[in-house]
Amino acid sequence: MLKDVLLNSEAIKIGDFVLTSGKKSSYYVDIKEAATDPKVLNAISVEISKNITAQKIAGMELGAVPLVVSVSLLRIIPYVILRKERSHGTKKLTVGKIGAGEEIDMIEDVVTTGNSLLKAINIVRDNGGVVKRAVCVVDRMDGGSELMRENGVELIPLLKISDLENIS
Repeated sequence: MLKDVLLNSEAIKIGDFVLTSGKKSSYYVDIKEAATDPKVLNAISVEISKNITAQKIAGMELGAVPLVVSVSLLRIIPYVILRKERSHGTKKLTVGKIGAGEEIDMIEDVVTTGNSLLKAINIVRDNGGVVKRAVCVVDRMDGGSELMRENGVELIPLLKISDLENIS
């Protein structure tokens, strides 16, 4: 069960943290660190794969990259990596091709407010892709699901933070 895999991998850290959203939290869901273990990455990717319906997937650097690559290999479908900024190389925000009208499922590690995920979705949409679904490993249940719904995207969390020992 994924919940046990994450808890055993010590993906849940207790302390004082500032999240990407800028919010402060007494816990941190560290999927990036946990996914460096191939057994954990595989367990997460197998569960994400069960929820993918599009023939292409995408995710934002850094947290989604190992998840997207692993799911791509499991499903044998292409992927797109989204950059946070146009700082180097080709200065494009996308690595991989997005066809006009092509449906793409998004993958994210953790969703809090949903703002980072929405930014990634908008990059795909600005490049001609269609996003209707996003799969995340953990939904921190802090408005992300609602923001996705408001923007025409179904958020599918593998786990909600309330599933992980009631730490929220």
